[in-house]
Amino acid sequence: MIAFEGAFHGRTLLSLTLTSKTHPYKAGLGPFAPEVYRVPFPNEYRGITALDALAALERMFATQVAAETVAAIIVEPVQGEGGFIPAPLEFMEGLRRICDREGILLIVDEVQTGFGRTGRMFAIEHYGVEPDLMTLAKSIAGGLPLSAVVGKAEIMDCLWDGAVGGTYVGNPVALAAAVAVLDVFEEEGLVERAQRIGETIHTRMLSWQERYDAIGDVRGLGAMLAVEYVEDRATKEPAPAIATRVAEEAAKRGLLLLKAGIHSNCNRVLCPLVITDAELEEALGAWEDALEAVLA
Repeated sequence: MIAFEGAFHGRTLLSLTLTSKTHPYKAGLGPFAPEVYRVPFPNEYRGITALDALAALERMFATQVAAETVAAIIVEPVQGEGGFIPAPLEFMEGLRRICDREGILLIVDEVQTGFGRTGRMFAIEHYGVEPDLMTLAKSIAGGLPLSAVVGKAEIMDCLWDGAVGGTYVGNPVALAAAVAVLDVFEEEGLVERAQRIGETIHTRMLSWQERYDAIGDVRGLGAMLAVEYVEDRATKEPAPAIATRVAEEAAKRGLLLLKAGIHSNCNRVLCPLVITDAELEEALGAWEDALEAVLA
């Protein structure tokens, strides 16, 4: 398997092996699964272009693992824990070309990006790239425990009866919730709503960036957005303490913010897509007040 720096794929043995952040996820929890290789993920703000990342992948085939022994490459269209970093179009297209050339499966992890978060039902729709497998969870059932793997028929149908199973697989209550979630998406136009939410948040974040030098970058897709804090815009030295203090000040004002990024120097937002305009304005106001308290 090949994964990417900054990736987050979960906390069971193989998914934690694929995850690329030591604290708080991996430290002290080894040994991990063997034969997982890792290359850089594009991050223009940090000087890693799509071409750089693709070149590193090609170099890996020559120096670390032969392409014919690789089963799959797994990628988040927008890195979550990595700091809400959208993959460039040319990177995703390059991955598809390499996988087709080498007979490698392309797995897209949409556990966090899926179900409207990026202004499309699935983030991969922004790219026009078709994966071989896609993992889904989180928003799929409105909070009830459910996940899914979607894939091409020739892959999904090649397994024999009983090859995949589990105690809680296909829970009927969770499945009913998933059907209801899809109904609500259609009836309330939540994918389009995500686009409008994202425009509102992004505009406000850009205004904060103009006001505060500590905000080095604003990025994301749709309503999946983050700000990255730095000590200095020239050096781009990560400022995790600022992200912590902003989250603490926001909590005092009734807003819960999460940190993200391999240096934990980002605050990210994934608000409910059913949020009202008034609630969104209240939340952004609390965030703005927290920034004022920390950075003014």
